[in-house]
Amino acid sequence: MGCEVDEGRARWQQRYAESKVRDADFTTLSGMEVDPVYGPPRGAEGPDFERIGWPGEYPFTRGLYPNGYRGRTWTIRQFAGFGNAQQTNERYKMILGHGGGGLSVAFDMPTLMGRDSDDARSLGEVGHCGVAIDSAADMDTLFDGIPLQDVTTSMTISGPAVPIFCMYLVAAERQGADIGKLNGTLQTDIFKEYIAQKEWLFSPEPHLRLIGDLMEFCAHAIPAYKPLSVSGYHIREAGSTAAQELAFTLADGFGYVELGLSRGLDIETFAPGLSFFFDAHLDFFEEIAKFRAARRIWARWMRDVYGAKTERAQWLRFHTQTAGVSLTAQQPVNNVVRTAVEALAAVLGGTNSLHTNALDETLALPTEQAAEIAMRTQQVLMDETGVANVADPLGGSWYVEALTDRMEAEAEAIFAKIRGMGERESEHPIGPMTSGILRGIEDGWFMSEIAEAAFQYQQAVEKGDKLVVGVNCHTGTVTEPLEILRVSHEVETEQVAALDRRRADRKQAVVDEALAEMVRVSRTDENMIPAMLAAARAEATLGEICDALRGEWGVYREPARF
Repeated sequence: MGCEVDEGRARWQQRYAESKVRDADFTTLSGMEVDPVYGPPRGAEGPDFERIGWPGEYPFTRGLYPNGYRGRTWTIRQFAGFGNAQQTNERYKMILGHGGGGLSVAFDMPTLMGRDSDDARSLGEVGHCGVAIDSAADMDTLFDGIPLQDVTTSMTISGPAVPIFCMYLVAAERQGADIGKLNGTLQTDIFKEYIAQKEWLFSPEPHLRLIGDLMEFCAHAIPAYKPLSVSGYHIREAGSTAAQELAFTLADGFGYVELGLSRGLDIETFAPGLSFFFDAHLDFFEEIAKFRAARRIWARWMRDVYGAKTERAQWLRFHTQTAGVSLTAQQPVNNVVRTAVEALAAVLGGTNSLHTNALDETLALPTEQAAEIAMRTQQVLMDETGVANVADPLGGSWYVEALTDRMEAEAEAIFAKIRGMGERESEHPIGPMTSGILRGIEDGWFMSEIAEAAFQYQQAVEKGDKLVVGVNCHTGTVTEPLEILRVSHEVETEQVAALDRRRADRKQAVVDEALAEMVRVSRTDENMIPAMLAAARAEATLGEICDALRGEWGVYREPARF
């Protein structure tokens, strides 16, 4: 075994020598030199070291790159959106001006549900949990003065993700950008909507058709763009355990791999376009183990089950957001501490990008000051703590490695259950994991598993077995109430008025023709993205596009369960 460790070290040294390293000070605060990675002593023997390995080497437990954050630090990608497109545009410019490395768009509830701002069901919700987007014109305003060809943009939306993506492309075209060079991420993860967040439009099959079309379109036309961000964040926020978050998320990812393969796409080409989105919760070491296990599981399944041969196709790249559900309305300043701990866990777990929540998010959308503190939290970690000096600093820790192994084992047991559910029914044409996921959604299995985990945790808090500072212990405080951001009702009034003006100014016949063509294509095997792009260019609204498809595919209603 000692020989194998030494051979692995030699491979890592060669890779590190060939990699780029940032021009930065990689010493401790006291000036002590540190190595870029640490491992067993030369000639040492140890059990199963190949499961740990070296950074940049299969199974990537210790990270995707041999140089860790010495080559490139994680991207500071703050999630933001409120009010109308102009207000959010100003917040984005503040984030970029203060050191943010990319944008992440939060949409309001009507947009997330594919409704226009003047829809009766949108009343009172416009601009309140994110930015209101009704048409490509709003996208123009949202990114005004922000060159989309030069900034990576993540958009957190799944049900109406594809029409929103088309509006984003139209905005980029109007800026004069080369569409083929755009880079960013679209969430598009419809499985987690049925499992946890409940923001779908249709039944699963039409959504999978749209996602397959999007995967094909991006693979051929926008190779750097990631059309899918498989999201565990919302699963965890709904109350799952860390192991459930890990397993349900990766299972969803395997379902999308099967979707790509069913479309005849080359796994070596489309798999690198899949990314992941995880929650960073408060159990520091458990979260680090979750991230390390995720990379290892994904690499093994991609290689051994789905046949991916290249390292890039085996990589699991992920964005992390600190746990919104861990924040408390009581003593909200304590949320700064919680967020810092969660962010550190994400970094030590090797996240590729990170959003840190603001201290006031449990009460309202963040104020500018709270948003700045959240971003400065990342910058303190990045520039002052030394955590970016060494790849996988906790690798080899008995505790961390044991937790990583346990996370992996629990996830594998859950995968077996999901695939088993699929085997009870006829094989789904997309694949066996997809079959199990769809059966689990229809039977309410995922929902019941998460509900039971959430119930057990809440019981533990109420009994005092799990302590939450300011809630069930240390409740005395001198903290004054916070000034919070309030979105004026005028935002909704102005958004609806702007939408009326746009409808009056556009050529309605062109809109009607584009929508009719989109519906026609939906009845064929043709890719729907070009037709939907044409509708977005004609200034068809999000609600009009989604309603046309609702008319064709129907509306999904979750079966009642008690």
